[in-house]
Amino acid sequence: MEAELVTLAMAGASALVQQMTTDGWTRARDRVVGFLAGRGQASPESIEAELDTARAELTAAERDGDEQTAEDLRVEWRNRLRRTLRADPEAAAELRALVAELTPTLPAQQARDVYNTISGGQYGTVIQIGLNGQVHNGGQG
Repeated sequence: MEAELVTLAMAGASALVQQMTTDGWTRARDRVVGFLAGRGQASPESIEAELDTARAELTAAERDGDEQTAEDLRVEWRNRLRRTLRADPEAAAELRALVAELTPTLPAQQARDVYNTISGGQYGTVIQIGLNGQVHNGGQG
């Protein structure tokens, strides 16, 4: 169970830090404030201030080309979320939902039928690579 909580805390921290530099920051911040404040972590105002400070640090670090700050923030928030989950294991379901909400979804891949016809014997090399809906024949033929 501990490994699952650590993984969930890591996912939560990564989603949070990723959202810090997006247009959706205010919504993400408000959701995290609600999650933490609802568990008696601190007052909503102090959690909001912490998150806004972290965002300012990250923004300045990105401007300066400092990649370590993002990792430091992920570790800091992972530890905080992990402590929250240890104190209240029932919070895992809500954090999972929050991570799903904050994690951008990629468009679903389009499925297509593929038909191959290979002639010239069964021992030759055939390489098929699909790129942007096109098929390239890398073998002889």
